[in-house]
Amino acid sequence: MIVFDLECLNAHKFEGWFSSSAEFTRQHERGLVTCPQCGSSQVGKALMAPNIARKGNQLVETPRSRRAESVAGAPSPKPAMPTTIPPQALAVMQKLATMQAEALKSSRFVGPKFAEDARAMHYGERENEIIHGQATVAEAKELIAEGIAIAPVPFPIVPPEQAN
Repeated sequence: MIVFDLECLNAHKFEGWFSSSAEFTRQHERGLVTCPQCGSSQVGKALMAPNIARKGNQLVETPRSRRAESVAGAPSPKPAMPTTIPPQALAVMQKLATMQAEALKSSRFVGPKFAEDARAMHYGERENEIIHGQATVAEAKELIAEGIAIAPVPFPIVPPEQAN
C-alpha cells in the first residue's frame, strides 16, 4: 500500500491510498482520482516528506498531543525505551557489577561444563569449589530440580580465553 499527498487545481490537499505507484497512474489517467472537496479530476501529487521508518533502537516516544489525535479505539503505540538511565538505577547497576566482579575473583570459570561440574560436586564425585560458567535453561532447570543450588549472574561474563 502506498499513500500519496494529492492536491487539486483548487489547492485542496488530501491523501490517496493505492496498491502501487502504477495503480495511481492507471486511475489518474482514467480520471478516477478526484478531489473529495470539489470533485475536480485535475489532481496531482503534492510535495510530501518521505516516510522512512526508524530502526527499533531509534524509536522515540510520541508526544501526548499527537497521541490525542489518534483514531479512537486504535491501540496506542508502545512507548519507546527511555534514552537515559535514571542516576539511581545506574548507581545500583554499577554497584551490582562491582559485587559480581568481586565474587567472581574467588570463582573458577568452567565454561559449558558448568552443569556437569556442579552436579559432580553436589553428588560428592569431586571436591567442592566455587565455580561459574555457562548452562542452558534446560540444564539450569534440571540442576534446580535436583536440589543443586545455583544462581544466575546479572551481567554477561567474558570467558577468560576471550578477554584481552
